Parts: sequence; structure tokens; C-alpha cells
Amino acid sequence: MSRNCRTVRSNVQCSSPGLTRRDWLACIATSAVLGMAVPVHAGSFEDFFIAVQRDDVRALVRLAELGFDLNTTNAQGQHALHLSMREPSLRVMDFLVQQPTVNVDVRNPKDETPLMLAVLKGFLPQAKAMIARGADVNKTGWAPLHYAATYAGKGAVEQVQLLLEQHAYIDAESPNGTTPLMMAAQYGSEDVAKLLLEEGADVTLRNQLKLTAIDFATRAGRASLAETLAKAVRATGPKGKW
Repeated sequence: MSRNCRTVRSNVQCSSPGLTRRDWLACIATSAVLGMAVPVHAGSFEDFFIAVQRDDVRALVRLAELGFDLNTTNAQGQHALHLSMREPSLRVMDFLVQQPTVNVDVRNPKDETPLMLAVLKGFLPQAKAMIARGADVNKTGWAPLHYAATYAGKGAVEQVQLLLEQHAYIDAESPNGTTPLMMAAQYGSEDVAKLLLEEGADVTLRNQLKLTAIDFATRAGRASLAETLAKAVRATGPKGKW
């Protein structure tokens, strides 16, 4: 029997966590050979991702009731939560976040969690719901705070405040040493950059290219913000880095 199938009371359960389409089809084939019943029809894999794309919660509920694993990923390794934000499919997103079996910390092939994508796109209510479910605000590497600092739309400050209130590390370093303040300086709103400064972000830090938040603001043509950051540096006094 395929390693992705489980025999339970003479039924084959083709709904193992994270089941891909290839494994799903292998499981269906194994079920047919064994002459066992499959609790979800063979087209469920496609139906599931069509429902996510169409923001069709009713279809997801039906599939879940039939035993379909809501953590199933598509052929590209994308979880439904990630896909619901890409569309966006807000009703599906809300439904999935509320399901206890759904992994809110699942990572896509780019090592992004649903929380990271939520704050990148300004989905504040959904971000709050994920955090309430225990989503990790201090993921290593690129962290949710990096992504929140990049967002410049409505609710940008509130998102950063939310993460800081949940003890997100304010000077989190990406794999190349970039901090949330640097991301805010080039891509985010000035209000977010100022909030990070007020909350104690270290404006003197440099990434692996020896760039500071001032450099990020300068190369983005944000002279006013660069001057604000420079004033913060001068206020810190000599630290032997400048």
C-alpha cells in the first residue's frame, strides 16, 4: 500500500497531512486495487483548490466533512492559506484560520508562513486570528516583522504594533542581516519607520552589504526619512561604528 494511505475500518484514508496531487492519485489507485472505499471522491484534490480560488467556503466545508485534509498542498507545494491570500479569498482565509486542524505556521517553498503573507498584504484581522491560534511571530530568517515593515497601506502601523505587542524581536535579522527598520526605510511607511525607532530599533545596524537603514532610505529617494534616521543616529552618540 502507498505510504500515504492509511487503512481504518476497511477504508483507505487518502487524506494524510500535506498530501500532494501525485501522492493523492497514487493513494486512489491503491484503494482501487485493494477494493476498498475511498471517503473522498477522486476529483476532490482539484475541487479543493478550485474552491480556494473561487472563495467558496461551502465547498470546503463539504470536503472537510467528507474527510479531506485541509492541509493538502498543491503541485507547487502551496498551502490553501497561502493561496487564499494570493487571490485573495478572504472568506476561505477566515474559514481555514478558524479550523483547529489547519497548520497556521505551514511554510511555502519560499519559507513564508501565512502570518508573513497576511501582514505583507495588510490582512490585519486574519493576522490577529493567526496569532490567536499560536502563529510564530519570531520565525527565524525572514520574520513576520520584516514583512509587516514592508507594507505601506492602511493599517500598517497597527500591524507592526500588533507584532511588537506579541514580543516580536524588533531587530530581527534576515539571512543577509537586513532588519525590519531597513525594510521600512525603503519600502514601508514613514510612520512605521518612526514607530520602530520609538520602540527602540537599532538604527546603527548594518546588513551584510554594510548598508544601514539610512542607506535604504537614501537609495529609495526618501530624503526626509533618511534625515530622520540620521538624527536618531546622532542622538545615540558615538558607538564606534560610524
